[in-house]
Amino acid sequence: MTKENVLVVHWHDLGRHLGAYGHRSVTSPRVDALAAESILFTHAHATAPLCSPSRGSLFSGRYPHSNGLVGLAHHGWEYRPDVQTLPSILSQSGWQTTLFGMQHETSFPSRLGFETFDVSNSFCEYVTAKANAWLREDRSEPFFLTAGFFETHRPYPADRYTPDDASSIEIPDYLPDTPEVREDLAEFHGSITVADAAVGELLDTLAETGLDRTTWVVFMTDHGPAFPRAKSTLYEPGTGIALIVRPPTGSGYVPQVYEDLFSGVDLVPTLLDLLGVPVPDEVEGLSHATQISGGHTPARDEVFTSKTYHDSFDPIRAVRTKDFSYIENYADRPRLDLPWDIEESPSGQAVADDVRGPRDRYELYDLRIDPGETVNLVEDAEYRAIAEDLALRLHTWREETGDVIPSDFVGSRISDRYTHDYIVVHGLKPTSRSPLSADRGIEVDRDL
Repeated sequence: MTKENVLVVHWHDLGRHLGAYGHRSVTSPRVDALAAESILFTHAHATAPLCSPSRGSLFSGRYPHSNGLVGLAHHGWEYRPDVQTLPSILSQSGWQTTLFGMQHETSFPSRLGFETFDVSNSFCEYVTAKANAWLREDRSEPFFLTAGFFETHRPYPADRYTPDDASSIEIPDYLPDTPEVREDLAEFHGSITVADAAVGELLDTLAETGLDRTTWVVFMTDHGPAFPRAKSTLYEPGTGIALIVRPPTGSGYVPQVYEDLFSGVDLVPTLLDLLGVPVPDEVEGLSHATQISGGHTPARDEVFTSKTYHDSFDPIRAVRTKDFSYIENYADRPRLDLPWDIEESPSGQAVADDVRGPRDRYELYDLRIDPGETVNLVEDAEYRAIAEDLALRLHTWREETGDVIPSDFVGSRISDRYTHDYIVVHGLKPTSRSPLSADRGIEVDRDL
């Protein structure tokens, strides 16, 4: 059996903010065209709403608390020594593995598992030029090539990206419609347009060289865009990601809209199954290869998401089904704990007065009637059984995957820094029992 290639293209801080996902005022023709001939995942979620933890899961198939990346790499977090990454697994199985551009999983790129890498520049023009030159060389061996774009991370300087017309911008329902927000989004859209064209150049090179006939193309984003109530939250705009998978041309796969739930930990086992490579036992994700090939039983009924450290200690865990979203907040933080790049942005300033109030400890949303997650139903008697069921699912997942907050890191300089700053200084008190699960006698860990 001939081994097939994989080209992975990933962007920063985009979520699903593309024309293919219904954002009509976004100019993304090349990615939209790719989606039309691919498997378009509409319910894919990152395991975490921030860069290193989400990417760590996408490339290891393990949750952040399992692989070690519970916070940002440039704050000191790293993969645990036993973690195998997708490039390392494929390297051992006969694939050439190469990275050009962005990564955010480690301060030591040699630990990523790629045989060769160039992380000196992550702007899309540089990455595309390097990747295209590499693709045009003699590619006699199967390859796994990753092209990581810095786009569409803040800032969006005008000398690099031409802003869209602010008056024509469609405002997401989680943002206020103000002139400042419109201008902010217009600049964001400008960066999308530039990155979209770079994706087109990569696809053109695959077609020109004939490599499109033997190459799986995976386009993905790490988490939601850098706007309030998106990035750094466990709401849909924070964890919802774009995932587009194009099979090799002529392989017989039919383009489809894939509406089943998909978690970031599922990418590794799914790709390995599609490539015919055994999935390591330590991988925690589920393969969707059968479903992609026409299977009808969904691979999963829920996805689990988490946040522990971003710019602050902000431990949150959540479980999401097609119909409901249930969130547990474990520390006394503001309603929205905005990362600095969002807090200082025009959009962050526009909501500053509305996000400082106290946050609910538990949140439940009925996505069938409230997809924007605006009405917390956790105290509604009609939804009590649903809340208890989801609390139990979340607790079971945490126990099965060894999720402790953050006692598994006690003693590390990073853990001491955050726990001192946000527990000792602010006098936060852990709670030892979840009222939602008290009737069932379920102890819920609140180790803060």
